Amino acid sequence: MSELPILYSFRRCPYAMRARLAVAASGVVVELREILLRDKAPAFLETSPSGTVPCLKADALVIDESLDVMIWALKQSDPEAWLDMPEAGHDLISEADGPFKAALDHTKYHTRYQDLDPEESRAKAMRLLGTLDQQIGEKPWLFGDTPSLADMAILPFVRQFAFINKARFDADAGLNLSRWLEAFIVSERFAAIMPKLPMWREGDVPVRFERAIAVANP
Repeated sequence: MSELPILYSFRRCPYAMRARLAVAASGVVVELREILLRDKAPAFLETSPSGTVPCLKADALVIDESLDVMIWALKQSDPEAWLDMPEAGHDLISEADGPFKAALDHTKYHTRYQDLDPEESRAKAMRLLGTLDQQIGEKPWLFGDTPSLADMAILPFVRQFAFINKARFDADAGLNLSRWLEAFIVSERFAAIMPKLPMWREGDVPVRFERAIAVANP
């Protein structure tokens, strides 16, 4: 077990969610270590240059960015062909990780940004989500009948934004976007990557995280 790659994670973090989604889809088996962000384990801080999750350690390799963890896992194995997507998918991820995530934070944590109007931030986020609504159209996923890296890299953040005020989101979001998000939220896939684990401490029995228990139908 000690030879498995180690994935430091935090259940509710959308960055960690998308890393777990890709690891599960790849079939790569890792040891999952749940980190408490307000009381970070020394072994985690020794591993992670930034002290943020997710962080993957595989032998001498340390990956400290969630999208890089996703790509690392899928380059080991990509049975669902998540990496087989148009270049536009990478553009959507960049927009989600940049302007959308900023607008999300300015809305959700508005007390930290006293110089910004949370309503303007929310409106900006909704405009960006309108792009996704148009891209989805009548398809199940952003680029067709099966999910891609872009779908699974972006959905955890759309979910986070939606639950700032779910009723208001449901009233304002486009029908395509709402359908896409709801299918993800209620999926066995999402449920499977959200196990409730105790905070990891040195000497704990390792927790295996693998395709057999963490991947279901989309």
